[in-house]
Formats: sequence, C-alpha cells, structure tokens
Amino acid sequence: MKQVVVIAGPTGSGKDSVIKELIRRYPDTFEFAANATTRKPREGEVDGVNYHFITNERFKEELAAGNIPEHYHRPETDTYYGTYQPDIDARIARGKIVASQIQIVGAKYLKEKYGAATIFIMPSHMNEFEKRVRERSPMSDAEWAERMQHTKREIEEDAPWYDYRVTNEEGKLDDTVNQVVSILKEEGYLF
Repeated sequence: MKQVVVIAGPTGSGKDSVIKELIRRYPDTFEFAANATTRKPREGEVDGVNYHFITNERFKEELAAGNIPEHYHRPETDTYYGTYQPDIDARIARGKIVASQIQIVGAKYLKEKYGAATIFIMPSHMNEFEKRVRERSPMSDAEWAERMQHTKREIEEDAPWYDYRVTNEEGKLDDTVNQVVSILKEEGYLF
C-alpha cells in the first residue's frame, strides 16, 4: 500500500481544502504532513499539526542532521520551509497515509523516496482565482502581479511534471475531491 501522496498547486487553488476534506472523509487513513518552517504561526495554526515552527538556527541544525532532505528559502523574509522527515516517518509508522502539500522540489523528493502519486490542483478561471486569493490576503497590484507571475510559472512549467492535474472549479470542491479520491483508488491508496 502506498503511504505518501502529494497534493500541490498555486496559492489559492484549493489544495489545502482538498487535503482537509480527504482527512475529514477518511480520518483513520489520512494525516497531513507537517513540514518545517521558520515563519511565525498564523492565527489558529498549531505546532506539529500545520507546521513544525522552528528557529532558523534549529532549521539549519535539522538540515545538517539530514532531517530536512529538501527545502527552499524565501530571502525577502529570511524564511525557510522544508520537508520534515521525522514527521513523515512517524505518521507512516502509525499506519497513516501522509498527504503532503509541498513545492515541486519536495514533490520530486517524495516521489523518488516513497513512490508518491503527485496531483496538481489547477485553479479554474483566473478571474475567480484572483478574487479568492485577494479575499484571503489583501495585496497591492504589484504584489498581485508578482503572485500571478509565480502562479503562471507553476501552471506552465511545474504542473506538466505531476502525475495528475485536477481543476478545482469555483464552488465545486466536492467534485474536485471526488476526482482526487478516484485517482487515489486507481493508485492503490484507497480500496
């Protein structure tokens, strides 16, 4: 039985909602992989559930110890994010399927290490996508332009690498999750 699945996509595509719904539907089967980050927790986030919130110094120690096999750094905020191997291994040891929401570098690592199926959640219409992202986190037009450039790169360059691409139509999360469940059954995660 496969034990790790990657569900990725641009910010605001609905990837987190898909993972939350999988966990709600299959609470004894799926758990969310808590990656490591050096950013501060946002309101409502819990250490060890959403992320492992650590200092930059500890992040570098964990990196050197091999506990963070892949990572990326946002220089503008001096923030690190990375796959936290001890978290994944602990969840697998408990017999869980680990759902990881991660950047493409991490997705490639998890595919190589665990044979993870990789699913890219595509935003539907860009106007709806813009509205959803801007409502979630207000930003200037310049910030939006930068975000769109990054999103466009993810869709054009990264998405083709993934095993599957699923479009998350606005207001149709259940349909999107049902497509993901079908993929997971086809891939041998669910029976």
